[in-house]
Amino acid sequence: MVRTVVESATPKMEKAVEHFAEDLKSLRTGRASVALLDGVMIDYYGATQPLKAMASVNTPDARSITVTPWDKAALSTIEKALRENQSLGLNPSNDGNLIRMAIPAMTEDRRREVVKTLGQKVEGCRVVLRNIRHDVLNEIKRLEKSKEATSDDVKFAEAELNKKIDQFQKRIDELEAAKTREIMEV
Repeated sequence: MVRTVVESATPKMEKAVEHFAEDLKSLRTGRASVALLDGVMIDYYGATQPLKAMASVNTPDARSITVTPWDKAALSTIEKALRENQSLGLNPSNDGNLIRMAIPAMTEDRRREVVKTLGQKVEGCRVVLRNIRHDVLNEIKRLEKSKEATSDDVKFAEAELNKKIDQFQKRIDELEAAKTREIMEV
């Protein structure tokens, strides 16, 4: 019973790390990436939709992104949403058929800001992992109170969960190191 509860933490932790890895793709590194626009939402005819649902996003080269809307009438709405999204820091230009955005080279200060943001995302993921561990331990302590588990089971669970946390934190550290290298690369 206790082993099952402890094992239930693995998929949750796995999902947290996968979400963290996906979240890292949205951090600007100085190179064009379609993932930069993943979080952009467009308000079109009263409904909010992700940019991917309204347009094709491409990177023709390492320094630019093009957005080609499926519906030409949405061109100005998409351009406005991209311009107003301050986290991107991009200046879209509309040629009547598609929107082009040049990705400026990042300054040293901007790179350091992005690394600081990366640190915040890392800490957020670690908090999620600790919360998962905390929830599982609470469940096991509840089992102990209802006499379905012994104090040895609780100690076993704590040891196993700490091993899992260490494994997942090592993966987070590897992802962080790789992304930091990518960001600081000129």
